[in-house]
Amino acid sequence: MVSQMSDVDMRSCSMKSSRMLLVSLLALILSSASSCSQDGVEPKRAGAVASAPAELREGEQKFNAYCSTCHGIGGAGTTQGPPFLHKVYEPNHHGDEAFQRAATNGVKAHHWQFGDMPRIDAVKPEDVGHIVKYVRWLQKQAGIF
Repeated sequence: MVSQMSDVDMRSCSMKSSRMLLVSLLALILSSASSCSQDGVEPKRAGAVASAPAELREGEQKFNAYCSTCHGIGGAGTTQGPPFLHKVYEPNHHGDEAFQRAATNGVKAHHWQFGDMPRIDAVKPEDVGHIVKYVRWLQKQAGIF
């Protein structure tokens, strides 16, 4: 016995198939987007940023004033700059002196695709020292090292 479908039934079936395909593609895109990161290494996600201990508050204030526009509150990164809560910035790869050079000279983009970092004229070497201590504390809190 051969069943015959009306034009309305065929259009309805075609629309359902199209919707299912669209939903499947959307699910695939969303699931793969969360696993993508630059250099194939996913940055640590920052949760709520705990208040820094008293001895690091000066570094936190200076970080928020000079660095957070690009590197995010708590070092979580932004669309303008990379997160410091990432294995790339652990002391064995980017030592404290790298932060001093970055503030003094700027940095050519080499790990990320945010563009070059300009030098930060307003930041003095002693400011960077405080900032680095704060960033290292954040990294320890995030389990970077």
